[in-house]
Amino acid sequence: MPARPKTDKLDAIWLAKLAERGMLRPSFVPPKPIRQLRDLTRARTALTADRTKYANRIQALLEDACLKISDKDGGPTDLFGVSGRAMLEALIAGERNPRTLAELARGRMRTKIPTLIEALTGHFENHHARLIRMWLDDYDRLTGQIDQLTAWIEAAITQIDPPTGPDDDHPSPGSLLDRLDEIPGVGRDTAAVIIAEIGTDMTVFPTGAHLASWAHLTPRTHQSGATEKPGRTGKGNNWLKGPLGQAAVSASTTKTFLGARYRRIAKHAPRKKAQVAIARNILQIAWHLIANPDQRFTDLGPDWHDRHTNKTRATRQAIRQLEHLGFTVTLTPTTAA
Repeated sequence: MPARPKTDKLDAIWLAKLAERGMLRPSFVPPKPIRQLRDLTRARTALTADRTKYANRIQALLEDACLKISDKDGGPTDLFGVSGRAMLEALIAGERNPRTLAELARGRMRTKIPTLIEALTGHFENHHARLIRMWLDDYDRLTGQIDQLTAWIEAAITQIDPPTGPDDDHPSPGSLLDRLDEIPGVGRDTAAVIIAEIGTDMTVFPTGAHLASWAHLTPRTHQSGATEKPGRTGKGNNWLKGPLGQAAVSASTTKTFLGARYRRIAKHAPRKKAQVAIARNILQIAWHLIANPDQRFTDLGPDWHDRHTNKTRATRQAIRQLEHLGFTVTLTPTTAA
């Protein structure tokens, strides 16, 4: 305000007075079991990122040895799957014959043996074997820790929200983790993260829109006087927004309502905006499933928008566009229409 000094000390006094009079909304602090579950999910996310670093190091070292055994080069889809891991162990053990290494392929990978022979022809030496052995041990160690955390997470969620049996009060049995897993793009790991970050008490958020706003998945509006400008969504909770973004990308390729909505938005807007929109929809669906234990996810179908399109308005817009291009339009209805 004019003529009023503004310092950090005065601001602190002002905030203290507001808090003393109960004029500030409290921050969202989940109960202790949810906070402990949050520690587990965040630890698993951090360890998964560390494991990915070791996988990338092994891949880079193989390329340094002129071995291109990756999916894009015709190699195994998962370098650390059954076939890929057998080839890595054989290389570390001293096997250098490309045909012998390619014969270790299993299942559908055996159709790629001619390509594998060419990809496994390189300059792999003992120096590479020592480094890969050390990084593989770290990769396996992290995998074991991630598996242990996953078991602890599912046990913690079972204690927080025990699964209900089929009875008159709960005609739709299933744990909360299973019900969230039914959302397109959402796996059990992402479902566990959602539970850990927002809790199971949805009375904290009056509606799903409030929850999406708290997670910073809604666009902001910057207003100065009579001028309003759209703004970014903001940082928000990255532990929650990251998995939701990955779930949105996974859902974008599915033949579901969320997939059709993503493709519909991506036609006229950047893909990142479409991804944020689908992430917001997923979080709002999760709010409904958590708020009502008897609800189960029901997909609206990929043709939902087509079934609810205003044909009169769509026809009018199409005619206007053609007339703007210099055409004269005459409509003749078909029998099917």
